[in-house]
Amino acid sequence: MSHIFHHSIIRAYDIRGVYQKTLKEEDAYAVGKAFASFLYKNKKKKICVGCDGRISSPNLKRELIKGLVSSGVEVFDIGVGPTPMLYFSVYHLECDAGIMVTGSHNPKDHNGFKMALKERPFYGNDIVNLAKIAENADFINLDEGSHKIINVENDYVKKILADCAISKKTNSANEVKKRLKIAWDAGNGAAGDVMIKIVNQLQSDSFTLFADIDGNFPNHHPDPTVAKNLEDLKREVIKNDCDIGIAFDGDGDRIGVIDDEGEIIWGDQLMVFFAREVLKKNPLSTIIADVKASKVLFDEIYKAGGKSMMWKTGHSLVKAKMQETNSPLAGEMSGHIFFADTYLSHKNHGYDDALYAAIRIINILASSDIKLSQMRKELPQTFSTPEIRIECDDEKKFSIVDEIKKSLNDLSINFNDVDGIRATNDKGWWLIRASNTQPVLVARCESDSQKNLEILKSDLRNILLGCKVSIPGELK
Repeated sequence: MSHIFHHSIIRAYDIRGVYQKTLKEEDAYAVGKAFASFLYKNKKKKICVGCDGRISSPNLKRELIKGLVSSGVEVFDIGVGPTPMLYFSVYHLECDAGIMVTGSHNPKDHNGFKMALKERPFYGNDIVNLAKIAENADFINLDEGSHKIINVENDYVKKILADCAISKKTNSANEVKKRLKIAWDAGNGAAGDVMIKIVNQLQSDSFTLFADIDGNFPNHHPDPTVAKNLEDLKREVIKNDCDIGIAFDGDGDRIGVIDDEGEIIWGDQLMVFFAREVLKKNPLSTIIADVKASKVLFDEIYKAGGKSMMWKTGHSLVKAKMQETNSPLAGEMSGHIFFADTYLSHKNHGYDDALYAAIRIINILASSDIKLSQMRKELPQTFSTPEIRIECDDEKKFSIVDEIKKSLNDLSINFNDVDGIRATNDKGWWLIRASNTQPVLVARCESDSQKNLEILKSDLRNILLGCKVSIPGELK
């Protein structure tokens, strides 16, 4: 029997919608049937399945597994946990693919499916073709598959800690110069249980917040790119005189960091520290960052002996480009950090794991004579806006970007259009792009002075005034 998905849930990197409105249990079953058919046609049949802690995730996972098993697939159910644990399980259990039921950092009534193949990301046309398989009822009908519940959490933690300089159980080559005080905030997301297991195996003084997995997110929303969601962590850092504060998003693939002075270390700043470390052992390597990243990051990669590449935003797109360029490190402003130098590199199949990224920044701090705040202050100073989200209908956001491109071309203004528009002039740069995961346009500006930043904001504001969108306060 054919199945048609709501048009809004077929996204660039995943399937995602509002539970019981645009995304229902029957959709989960159809995803399972369609993905199983894809696997069969590609001579694959073993898959890992996991879910986050949202209220709707157990129901969606149950129906997803029914669809997979009814089509002859061998399902390894790893239970509740972070998305990177699902990625880990695909390699650890030698499966062909994985599906994670997760709404990531979106509101609590949202949910969806992130899919991955062992050898490459699964996105774009792959997801469109899944929808076509369901719509055409092009399902494979085989004997019943199997469903096995398996716990990989301890193995996952062990793998993460293998590269940790301050683990109680490993002898790291990194020189440890100080005992750290660390604050942790899981935001009641899916990383909570794993976070506690990691904390308990560190030689540090740790303070944990909101580790209980609770899909109602009773304390704050688990999105570490939004400053207000880091306020609890900031208070914990200051109260306990911590060296660092670390936060995770709803499914544990994005990291947020607070330094010892309570200041946010944004994703592109964090990438500077990681790039310097990775390039010591991988000189001349290509380090990838998304179009929202500061010019400082690209300059610092060059200074550290690497090659920089500005690329599209989106975890699947970044992972694919890492494989193509044999990049050992990539990152996004949003806190997705991808390592392929040591941890589960698998021929440069790097993926985004915020818990592992936490260990890597801890290693840098533990082996350094200076504080994280000093590292931040030593970066070239810029003046920038945060990531600005402008509400815009999914049906309009891409056409608006196309209209702006046409206007800039008519005015002979140079810009980079690898992902949206990044226009650079003698004042700095501004960006406008359509989000692939939310009904928003994303904007950002950066300059070398507050005066020039205001000019850039004014330029972008004037462009947006003609697009019939609400101008957010950050641009006024």
